[in-house]
Amino acid sequence: MTTGFALPSTNLTELARQALLERHFFPDFSIEAKKELDRITGPAHPQSSSIKDLRNKLWFSLDNDDSKDLDQLTYAESLDQGKYKVFIAIADVDSLVKKDSALDRHAQNNTVTIYTPTKNFTMLPEKLSTDLTSLNPDEDRLAIVVEVLVNPDGSPGDYQIYSAFVHNYAKLAYNSVSDWLDGKAPIPERIAHAPKIEEQIRLQDNIAHLLKKYRHAQGALTLETIESYAIIKNGQVVDVKILEKNRGRNLIEDFMIAANGAVARFLSQHNLPSFKRVVRIPKRWDRIVEIAREKGGSLPDQPDAKALDLFLIKQRLTDPLHFPDLSLTVIKLLGKGEYIIEYPDQPPVGHFSLAVKHYTHSTAPNRRYPDIISQRLIKSILENSRTAYQPKELERLAKLCTEREDDADKIERRMKKSAVILLLASKLNETFDALVTGSAAKGTWVRIFHPIVEGKLIQGFENVDVGDTIRVKLVHLDIEKGFIDFIKV
Repeated sequence: MTTGFALPSTNLTELARQALLERHFFPDFSIEAKKELDRITGPAHPQSSSIKDLRNKLWFSLDNDDSKDLDQLTYAESLDQGKYKVFIAIADVDSLVKKDSALDRHAQNNTVTIYTPTKNFTMLPEKLSTDLTSLNPDEDRLAIVVEVLVNPDGSPGDYQIYSAFVHNYAKLAYNSVSDWLDGKAPIPERIAHAPKIEEQIRLQDNIAHLLKKYRHAQGALTLETIESYAIIKNGQVVDVKILEKNRGRNLIEDFMIAANGAVARFLSQHNLPSFKRVVRIPKRWDRIVEIAREKGGSLPDQPDAKALDLFLIKQRLTDPLHFPDLSLTVIKLLGKGEYIIEYPDQPPVGHFSLAVKHYTHSTAPNRRYPDIISQRLIKSILENSRTAYQPKELERLAKLCTEREDDADKIERRMKKSAVILLLASKLNETFDALVTGSAAKGTWVRIFHPIVEGKLIQGFENVDVGDTIRVKLVHLDIEKGFIDFIKV
């Protein structure tokens, strides 16, 4: 698509700001928080001899092309007997953002960075999240390092967690690294000028494959959803593009799952509660079984992650074109993730879709508050100090973070729709193929494919359910509310 539609008098950034206020987010930092920020003049430096100096290791970051808030670096070593060791350095945000400070109160209220088409409402000021607490290239930074042994079969083994001083030797991007690994593009310039980084990436890519293979053998789900984002140029929405998974994203995902698992085990072994992210037993397993039957598959009556994954793998091979639609359907039927507090004397709840018993969020503290909570719990152990949070406070924060993350998702979806509406304005009363993505008392939702966008089915929703493919007509658009309404034809 080469043409766009001029933005109307409604400003997308101002719409996003109003959407935040409606759900009680803070779109701006308070005067008190700004004064605190002014007093922070540089990055944190080691204050203890116990902090390791790991600046000699060949760390690099791998993220989106336009990412500036770099939360983690990775490094790996090959050991004897087919074993490996992976190192994940996580930005030490707590060193500059102290608990109960004005900056911390802002972060605790919002709990996440909210990404909208024309502006990112950062959980922390950009002076911190993209600079002083970001693991930026060619800079020394404090970090929490999670060191995990990986066995020849890809199973995670022993681990260590400690504070360290690290250095980012290269800022790399998912797409260019993935295209190079797949033989679709030449080697990225930053890698070509540092041959040892090429060895590191190939080693980490191999380890990530082993980690993923082991998780899937344990029942982790093979899912491949379609995510879209608006392309805006000169105040115009000109296109909607697909955010595709690739080897670079998979590498970081697998390393982060290993790190988060180690953190959860670390807290449990030191008799501290874990602030965990879980997807419980599927809420609508019966519908998943029904969909599998419609596609010629068979699933047991009781939830079984391994059986579901085998069905998904088969479907990806036999019908790759529609596999993202099936993945989205399964994700919707699994139900939303939630934060819970898990105590050391309790059996682990686990994460159904990841097939891991121990899982928390700890690897993105610049943009996610639960990760700061995990970081403070870790540091209370490393520093042999009083725990940063008491159980009742953690319970309150788990509920808050679940609610706020859901609210943030709704705002991001709403603003994506507002942006896409500018492309849909000329398509009113046209018909589309659509996938039913949600069906509940509050409404039925469908997703069309060109452009990829979700809207509400306001007529003809009787007797349709998640996973059905239907034909719909676009009948109403409201850019301010992000409403996209369809009727069944």
